[in-house]
Amino acid sequence: MMCAAVAGRRGRRVLLIEHYDKLGEKIRISGGGRCNFTNLHAEPASYLSQNPDFCRSALSRYTPRDFIELVERYRIAWHEKALGQLFCDRTSLDIIALLKTECDRAGVQWRMPCAVQGVTYEGGAFAVSTAMGPVSGEALVIATGGLTVPKIGATPFGYRIAEQFGIAVVPPRPALVPLAFDSAALARYGDLSGISVDAEVCCNDGRFRDALLFTHRGLSGPAILQISSYWNGGDTLSIDLLPGTDAHAWLETERRSTARLDNILARRLPRRFAQQWSGAHRAAVPVSELDDKRRNELASLLHAWPVLPSGTLGYNKAEVTLGGVDTRALSSRTMAAREVPRLHFIGEVVDVTGWLGGYNFQWAWSSGYAAGQYA
Repeated sequence: MMCAAVAGRRGRRVLLIEHYDKLGEKIRISGGGRCNFTNLHAEPASYLSQNPDFCRSALSRYTPRDFIELVERYRIAWHEKALGQLFCDRTSLDIIALLKTECDRAGVQWRMPCAVQGVTYEGGAFAVSTAMGPVSGEALVIATGGLTVPKIGATPFGYRIAEQFGIAVVPPRPALVPLAFDSAALARYGDLSGISVDAEVCCNDGRFRDALLFTHRGLSGPAILQISSYWNGGDTLSIDLLPGTDAHAWLETERRSTARLDNILARRLPRRFAQQWSGAHRAAVPVSELDDKRRNELASLLHAWPVLPSGTLGYNKAEVTLGGVDTRALSSRTMAAREVPRLHFIGEVVDVTGWLGGYNFQWAWSSGYAAGQYA
């Protein structure tokens, strides 16, 4: 819709084809129904891609401030939560209505719901076969998203179009997704569902401090969703359970205590988790019984608890798709394929994936605006 509105304002005749029967459904369900529509800190370093600099051009030409100005023009009240995340005060439906109105004012035509059956390119024009009959045009924009939440219409259609035209696709996988425990860890920690701790989680190049949430299948919460984008199956997570605290110094001050370690830990961690964690590490004993070496081992484990997930919870639970159309085949200025003139790819279908907290919506607005200027 962003791309269609921008192109329409340029005087282009635009047809928007949507196969799902509800407009902007992913916007509607986002942010608990209030749509985390951008992040004040959206910048290239907050995005993952095989071609990290690709997103720089679009993000610089349409910034979070630009979208905020659009939101305020429509008198949509909003508020900032932690870490620069912006939400609608009322409902995510306000953002959908904004985009629909922008399209209507730009003269965008619609076919919805309308399945696309195929695309061909011949004589400088794209021919699109749809359930409502054929249509053709000199430019085609693919804004079909990734594979997340298939129950609201996600399909691999965009990847298939790219491959049809010889454009590489970085293998997609779920991202911003909960991670599952293996059977042993689930037996130990599975009954802690609903318990949350403040933690710093590290894996490969990712490091995030935020809430970590235990679920009946494994780990979730913002810290885990963030790190999942950096987790390549088989990696061990390193979890600091006491970020900002020197566990070595703290336990040293307790070295003569006759209280058990799990009771000491319960001063800073949820009691049930402290009990389970101490039991797993054979440490539910009085601190005074721990020698210096063992006490230091446990302090190190508190700062670097190793957890090996067995997998993710898949696309049904993922926020976004990592991977997608290889940006090395696209122009960062126009979002068009270098070898296929006027075939553009934008949004989640492209191999650009943002952090949790409004970054992916900002990429949608920025990449849509970029393509809309040239399509």
